[in-house]
Amino acid sequence: MMGVMVSEETLTPTSTPERATTEPPASSTRAWTTRLMVLGIVLTALNLRPAITSLGALLEEVRDGLGMSGSVAGLLTSVPPLCFAVFGVTAPRLARRFGPAAVVCAGMAAIATGLLLRPYAGGTAGFLAASALALMGIAVSNILMPVIVKRWFPDRVGSMTGLYSMALALGTSSAAAVTVPMTEALGGSWRTGLAAWALLAVAAAVPWLLFVRDRGARSTERRGSVRGGGRAPARAEGPALRITRSRTAWALAVFFGLQATAAYITMGWMPQIFRDAGVPAGTAGLLLAVTMVMGVPLAFVIPRLATRLPHQGPIVAALGVCGLLGYGGLHLAPADGAWAWALLIGIANCSFPLALTLVGMRARTGAGVVKLSAFAQSTGYLISIPGPLLVGVLYQHSGGWGLPLALMAALMLPQIAAGVLAGRDRVVEDEAVR
Repeated sequence: MMGVMVSEETLTPTSTPERATTEPPASSTRAWTTRLMVLGIVLTALNLRPAITSLGALLEEVRDGLGMSGSVAGLLTSVPPLCFAVFGVTAPRLARRFGPAAVVCAGMAAIATGLLLRPYAGGTAGFLAASALALMGIAVSNILMPVIVKRWFPDRVGSMTGLYSMALALGTSSAAAVTVPMTEALGGSWRTGLAAWALLAVAAAVPWLLFVRDRGARSTERRGSVRGGGRAPARAEGPALRITRSRTAWALAVFFGLQATAAYITMGWMPQIFRDAGVPAGTAGLLLAVTMVMGVPLAFVIPRLATRLPHQGPIVAALGVCGLLGYGGLHLAPADGAWAWALLIGIANCSFPLALTLVGMRARTGAGVVKLSAFAQSTGYLISIPGPLLVGVLYQHSGGWGLPLALMAALMLPQIAAGVLAGRDRVVEDEAVR
């Protein structure tokens, strides 16, 4: 009985069965499948950043081992947003064809394979190719998480977004903190230290195996949940929605892109900033972990707070100010105030769970969430591509961190402006038909 997959309608308490003749499953089965879905979401979220932050902790060793220059290392830190933009746009189509659970399951398999292969692929090109495979899995899962939350938990978007954002932050910070000591415990080879994270992705694929036969995504083009858990009429989710007509969608894409720029610069370069200031490698990894771990409690609090406010602009501004203070501190006293700057930048990076929450709030229907999530994240990641690469170039040619940090602080200003616009109380369905 537990091996039989049930449809979305039987899993969502607010849904109405599509066919009156369908017998509802037993309450215990429904509760079991819901808990299994929560487990799958949490395990997936844990895997959405270790491929990046584990590399940041060992970037110097990887550069030495593969003979990378600073510019090539900057290119390496730009690969994640590039892959997220390129592969993320395929997620809605894949979800309609195979179902979101099957796509996420395949994504976890791609992450595991890529992480296992990249340290041993041989040379920079092989390392980049295997990294791209892992990042492809992350990309489609990034897009589908808000969609799955909206479909399975339409009346708990804030709390469930907070839960998986918290798990994502936990995975991010754990990889930053554990990679260096784990590498030393496994013999000191950076290759082994990076490959070990493939095991976590294997574990994450297991819960989704029981949902791969659920093709409920086919229905998201014609039905979905409205605010408050109700069901929208079919015509509200027709294919006529043109997301590019929505100013809110564009504002959210810019906000998402600029916060992603800051996040990937932080994950890729912050340990190097501290190491260049005389901080030991292990401590630099812990500082990055502190930055990432700030997202664990705040990623749960911020989405819940955001769903209770009519306008999310004040949250955007507060997070931006923390970022400006953190970058200024890194420039003036990177070693002396290292822990304070790590905390402030960690708070600023919580713009990510806020952006994910806005994806669910700025669309009325399930189909709207699919299109907005794909558009905002794919466009946003395209916007974020030049940032980490430019930081690497500025670092190599200026010989210091003054110019890169000035760039990071300057980008925080349009991020605040775009976030304030995206935080206005409106939905993309209304704007797209005007």
